[in-house]
Amino acid sequence: ATAADVAGYEAMGGTAADAMAKSGKERYKYPLSAIHILKAHGKSSLESHLIDGGFAINAMRAAQGMPTFVEGQDGQPVKIAMLDINLQRHRMGMGVQIIVKDPAEIENIKKREMDITKERIRKIIDAGARVVLTTKGVDDLCLKYFVEAGIICARRCNREDLKRLAKASGGRVVTTMADMEGNEAFDADCLGSCDSVREVRIGDGEMLYVYGCKGHGASTIVLRGANEYMLDEMDRALHDSLCVVKRMLESNTLVPGGGAAEAALSVYLEDYAHTIQTREQLVIQEYADALLVIPKTLSVNAAKDASELVAKLRSMHAKGQHSEDSNDDDLKFMGLDLVNGTIRNNLLAGVVEPAISKIKSLRFATEAA
Repeated sequence: ATAADVAGYEAMGGTAADAMAKSGKERYKYPLSAIHILKAHGKSSLESHLIDGGFAINAMRAAQGMPTFVEGQDGQPVKIAMLDINLQRHRMGMGVQIIVKDPAEIENIKKREMDITKERIRKIIDAGARVVLTTKGVDDLCLKYFVEAGIICARRCNREDLKRLAKASGGRVVTTMADMEGNEAFDADCLGSCDSVREVRIGDGEMLYVYGCKGHGASTIVLRGANEYMLDEMDRALHDSLCVVKRMLESNTLVPGGGAAEAALSVYLEDYAHTIQTREQLVIQEYADALLVIPKTLSVNAAKDASELVAKLRSMHAKGQHSEDSNDDDLKFMGLDLVNGTIRNNLLAGVVEPAISKIKSLRFATEAA
């Protein structure tokens, strides 16, 4: 899931830059729900891509006569109506009986049922909607009006996806059109805004891509893979990497990875243990040895010589902590390079970990011991 991880980092990057630009002691939150992850069969995992500032929804046009692309005109954004109501021909509720004496009235009742739905659609169109998404059904009678108006309509959309899209586009999901007076109306403030909407063929089906959402920050990562098992595994790996980025951005502190922090702590604690004149010295020495399990395990998993690599790593950290030469200051960032089997500056290499995760791991391990 390499490409997916990169896409995840890029998705978080804009929010991070905004937060870093501000000063003060505010605690910033980076909700993972702002990144919508969509899985699509087909192609390689390297074809996974990020829709920056956009949203992808697993739905398609309800009729072939509808346009495949809608964009803003004269500087006006595209308005999106997100509905949780049925756009099918109105029917009387269960248990309602109508006794008709004149057969001619039956046709009037049927006509009125069609007119009720027509009026609802007319109110949605008059509010300025050019894209209509609903969680329920839309029958052929209603589709005719949308086709004539040149509107993209998609039915049976996922409710959770619509909620995310509403947040991303600055709109609201409409569950009813009834107002306080008992009449029906559609509030234009419920419409979301974006730059354009396009139907794109992905794999075996189509998806609607919403570009340039005008609401809160939102991004979508479209994962590509051969089958469902691969996509699920990529999704889990991407979620883990996003959680790491989220932790680092929220704590705003990091440490070099590759066993650098553990090796530095081990060398420091061994030196400190020599200053203790009681039996606690043994405990601190054992704690220092236990910390070396991390770099040793990393080396073994990479099929490298663990003893030699860990010895070199400890030697460099010991030199960095005891040397008074300013040129040796960067030795505290030295960690394992498991690809080449050497020691390198992991801070420059970009191998880092959130400091808060490292602190919590050490705290829990200490309490357990």
